[in-house]
Amino acid sequence: MRPDGVLPVELPDVVREALLAPLVDQSCHGVRRDDLTRARFETLLSETGVPAPPGTTHFDTPAGAAVRRWCAPVLDLPPHVPPAVYLARRAELGAAEVNRRLLGAAGIATFLFDDSAAPGGPEVLPPDEMGRTGGAGTVAVARIERAEEEVAASAVSAVAYVSALAQNLAARAARAVALKSVSAHRAGPHPDEARPSRGTVIAAAARRLARPGERLTDPVLLRHLLWTAVDVAREYGRPLQFHTGPTGSGTGFVVAVQPMGVPVVLLRCHPFHRRAAHLASTLPHVYVDVGAAPARGATGSATVMAELLESVPFHRQVFGSGGHGVAETCHLGALHYRRGLAGALAARLADGEWSVADAARVAQMIGSGNARRLYRL
Repeated sequence: MRPDGVLPVELPDVVREALLAPLVDQSCHGVRRDDLTRARFETLLSETGVPAPPGTTHFDTPAGAAVRRWCAPVLDLPPHVPPAVYLARRAELGAAEVNRRLLGAAGIATFLFDDSAAPGGPEVLPPDEMGRTGGAGTVAVARIERAEEEVAASAVSAVAYVSALAQNLAARAARAVALKSVSAHRAGPHPDEARPSRGTVIAAAARRLARPGERLTDPVLLRHLLWTAVDVAREYGRPLQFHTGPTGSGTGFVVAVQPMGVPVVLLRCHPFHRRAAHLASTLPHVYVDVGAAPARGATGSATVMAELLESVPFHRQVFGSGGHGVAETCHLGALHYRRGLAGALAARLADGEWSVADAARVAQMIGSGNARRLYRL
């Protein structure tokens, strides 16, 4: 990460160095390697993944404004250039050079790469190539829903489905540093966190095998998948990354997992970060991903980071850019995280709450130290 203009406040040198040190990005996806039309670029920049309504543009969003402010200088443009100028420069440089500059400037030491996000074919950078492009290492995070889809497509019976699911997840855990789920929020606002009985699972699996191409929505099989993943994660010493959803669904499951000794990392917490912070402050196995909160806007990132620092133990906060689709998202995730944490640390130093050594230690822990310990990097 280039130091010029990144941090919004004056800080002691040792704190600045800790903030600007290479990060471990514990939640990222593939980015496109091909040259993009404006329409496709805007779609990938948006969280919705759909075009802007007629007469509007996704550049009129926090992410669009951030691209023009912070990504433009990396491409040798002045801040705040019009969208057309930015995209023309992007096309002039070509996707390979744009990715090299933006991923490299993000200052990432290691990407934890979702092994099933945006598969996209040859136009998406594979993990090794994305790492080389950004000057970083890469390791895999295995999404458990992908294992279930494979088993549902190949199992010859409901009983075979049950055994094959555990075997598939174990094989994935053996070559990944974590397991990841995005399914718990599909079970409704108050899912039953208990393990389903074997007979109930077999009956549900029989129904599932009759419709293998459909997305998994059966609450019995969702719970079975989650608990099978917990068993595998415990056996292999892997954390479980967990999307909680906007309604608070999955909270009971997170609580129920505690006796198993499996760390749970809550992803995509913002704007529900206070609920995630409460879980992490009361449950010793819960970690909070702090990166997705400020990834879309810089101004509010210090406020969000300050709230997390108020309640979440410092050793259970980890950074993830949430980058996906275009390299701009990875770059902005890292930059806004650094700026947000810098503002929160500066306020504590100014008030005399923390020493300089405290601030530097917290920046190092959240930026990389906690993730290296948690994922055994």
